[in-house]
Amino acid sequence: MSLPAGALQSVRGMNDILLDDMPYWSRLESTARRVLGSYGYGEVRVPLVEHTELFRRSIGEFTDIVEKEMYTFEDRGGDSLTLRPEITAVLVRAAISNGMLHNQKHRIWTTGPAFRYERPQKGRYRQFHQIDCEAFGYEGPDVDAEIILVSARLLRELGVGRVSLRLNSLGLPASRALYRERLVAYLESRFDELDEDSRRRLAGNPMRVLDSKNPALAALIEAAPRITDHLDAESSAHFAAVRAHLDAAGLEYRVDPRLVRGLDYYTRTVFEWTTDALGAQDAVCGGGRYDGLVSQLGGEPTPAIGWGMGIERVVELMRASGAPAIGDAPAVYLVLAGERAEAQGLALAEGWRDSLGEVGLAVNLGGGSFKSQLKRADRSGARYAVIMGDEEAGRGVVAIKSLRGDGTQQECLQAEVPARLRTLLGEGRVTVDG
Repeated sequence: MSLPAGALQSVRGMNDILLDDMPYWSRLESTARRVLGSYGYGEVRVPLVEHTELFRRSIGEFTDIVEKEMYTFEDRGGDSLTLRPEITAVLVRAAISNGMLHNQKHRIWTTGPAFRYERPQKGRYRQFHQIDCEAFGYEGPDVDAEIILVSARLLRELGVGRVSLRLNSLGLPASRALYRERLVAYLESRFDELDEDSRRRLAGNPMRVLDSKNPALAALIEAAPRITDHLDAESSAHFAAVRAHLDAAGLEYRVDPRLVRGLDYYTRTVFEWTTDALGAQDAVCGGGRYDGLVSQLGGEPTPAIGWGMGIERVVELMRASGAPAIGDAPAVYLVLAGERAEAQGLALAEGWRDSLGEVGLAVNLGGGSFKSQLKRADRSGARYAVIMGDEEAGRGVVAIKSLRGDGTQQECLQAEVPARLRTLLGEGRVTVDG
């Protein structure tokens, strides 16, 4: 569809979420709120804008995010600020600055947008949305397993298919340093085969070479030393215990020694849910332990683990899997045919809403023929139309017509409409499966 001359377009990679999409988003968000709450994770909200230094210190100088993708600007006071490119570091900053980590343990989650200057493609946008789930203060492998199980249950209850879990351990900093030496020696021995990005990463963060998506490097990466062969005893025992918990819960996974995740702060357990249904953008949810990040950002040493789930990608998976989209639809649509009926309609609807509680009632606005109003009522998703013409308005009655059943119609006094509708609908809020 062409835009009118002079009309402004949205910024590239920053998309409008419209009426056809929102039922999926609403279902995802409401399911997340219910599932995460049932595990004892409480919701918080954090800012979109942070000091740039937060991300330089947390994500790492030699990541694509910091080097190429952040939306950074100087405010009028001369401070360098950045639209958050990810949310975990922001939650850590919030926990530190609000004194949440002094001899305390917390399980929290949040949702909202993040921003990266990337090449837009399906499943990857410059403004994207995430659900983030984090646990602070828990050392044992049980929380690693639980937080993975939370993500598994959320995906399962959303009805998505074609997802699989990859799992790895990066070990403690000391064992990672020894592994890094072996990896660097290997990569330097094959330097001529590396692409430009990998050569740059070799100088700053060689483990990121293992995260390369360049198919030409697949064989080279496959032959690289495996970090799981160089784990310290403590990390090896921790990883074995995490796997034992997941095995006992019956969760399928694949140990992938090449999984390193794209951020510098991860230690020990890392994991990623991937799919083959979205093309090149296969990561749906990922995370891991970041036990050193709190102290790295100025807090007391605190064990921590978490994950981020991409909402846009999960919504695409919901569509591809045929998962239902549940949106809040009006249960009732008020059709007003005639001037007298229109004059009374809004006031009547307000009075009925007082008695109907959470049952949604939409009023036809802008007139229209009786036939066109019934079409609007049907498109609204309502289960019943309450019909009032001038003649019914004069007698103080309406007709209630079934829109989803056999189309039967019954007359009812205006004062009795809420009670009659509650009987027809059943008590409680009405939702429509799309």
